[in-house]
Amino acid sequence: ADLATVSADIVTTMEQIAYPAGFSYTLAGQNQEMRTSLNSLLLAFALAVFLVYITMASQFESLVQPLLIMMTVPLALIGVVVVLWLAAIPVTIMVFLGVIILVGIVVNNAIVLVDYTNTLRRRGLGKVEAIVEAGRARLRPILMTATTTIVGLVPMALGLGDGAEIRAPMAITVIVGLSTATLLTLVVIPTLYDQFTSNRPLATAPSAAEPPAGSETDPIAK
Repeated sequence: ADLATVSADIVTTMEQIAYPAGFSYTLAGQNQEMRTSLNSLLLAFALAVFLVYITMASQFESLVQPLLIMMTVPLALIGVVVVLWLAAIPVTIMVFLGVIILVGIVVNNAIVLVDYTNTLRRRGLGKVEAIVEAGRARLRPILMTATTTIVGLVPMALGLGDGAEIRAPMAITVIVGLSTATLLTLVVIPTLYDQFTSNRPLATAPSAAEPPAGSETDPIAK
């Protein structure tokens, strides 16, 4: 049995005991260390989400588009929760580590999709046309990158070798979360992009071959 189940059974048994006034009990040892570790992992998860968001916000120079991209994280958690429940895998520290890893992995596909959509809109395409074309052009790269990551984690998920069963839940979490997020990203992210972004054409980036307006000609060339 896992530590959380045993701790819950101990608490259930202890609650049935009639204690004299002034007496109490507490669970220490491994149970206390597990609670401390889980609190630290929750803080690490929140910090990972924050750092990923501000990094994308600075790159996209937008607050809305990075928020749309971050929607891939709950999309990944949908598959993780369902598979862990069906497979009766307890939520352990290794599972939490897998979820933290997912924060930095699952956003990659959405970044590729949104960035190329913006590029097409700067070239003059309408928003809907850019979304459709970006999905068509980036479908193969998205599937290739997700597949290589998933295949690389399969040996760890199989739990082969002594002590490998400890790391298997982390690999299963990443595989399931990445698979779910990849499939849902191709549908959900374009839909959210269409609903929550402006219809105005994006500004075209200045060409490197042309000097910016107002700049003086190189005196040496004169």
